[in-house]
Amino acid sequence: MSFRIFKTSTSIFLESSDAPGLFRHVDDGFSFDDLFTSAEPAAYIAKFYESAGKEVSFSPDTPLEAPIGDQEVWAAGVTYFRSRTARMEEAEVAGGDVFYDKVYEAPRPELFFKATAARTRGHLDHVGIRSDSTWDVPEPEFTLAINSGGKIFGHTIGNDMSSRSIEGENPLYLPQAKNYTGACALGPCLVVGDAPAPETTIAISISRGGSEVFSGETSLSQIKRSFEELAGYLFSSNHFKKGAYLMTGTGIVPDSSFTLQVDDVVSITIEGIGTLQNTVEKV
Repeated sequence: MSFRIFKTSTSIFLESSDAPGLFRHVDDGFSFDDLFTSAEPAAYIAKFYESAGKEVSFSPDTPLEAPIGDQEVWAAGVTYFRSRTARMEEAEVAGGDVFYDKVYEAPRPELFFKATAARTRGHLDHVGIRSDSTWDVPEPEFTLAINSGGKIFGHTIGNDMSSRSIEGENPLYLPQAKNYTGACALGPCLVVGDAPAPETTIAISISRGGSEVFSGETSLSQIKRSFEELAGYLFSSNHFKKGAYLMTGTGIVPDSSFTLQVDDVVSITIEGIGTLQNTVEKV
């Protein structure tokens, strides 16, 4: 049995895979920090689900906060072949393309800090494109929830917003391309349970003025590295007192002719989790 956890500005709602579409309201005591520091996160959330009692009315198609407490959000890069190719294309002029080819094949993955909880947006909130960037894309990513002991216990959808013009100019500009206001979104919920099957689809649609201007999809089977490998490197010589989220890379990158615009709507869907939707603003 798995659970989906939805967070509003005032409440927590739980849904069980045994009773899809039925939600229970947690009145008191639940904490994402306690969940991420529990040795048995599934048992922790099951306790709250059972004690919550009868089902209540709740629609997940409303603005939701990111399902996060005090966790850091990290990300892995160049884990899909499509991402390797795109990064090599954007860095070719600056001569940095060789680094992306090397890290795709290297034993050690690329890992980088993405966001604090305070900088992480939720479902139907805004995501940002930098005012000093000319080439911007969303990156739809299957995102791992990892407890403080390094155990993967759940997953959600992540949007790793990225300035391709800044990163392409020089690979050392990665923090500026990846870490800024509105650069990260998680949601619409946190699933506590086993990872979905490799054939699970990740899909993205971008609309502008009501019309779709980009769409694409991939599957979890296309990722080069295992989730356990990525989590192991993240927690190697590094301690996360409150646990962490880890975005696992993107396999969908628009062609070089595409860039996001203000008021674009980005919708990312992963089977078993739902859809994370955000509107683009300039920051």
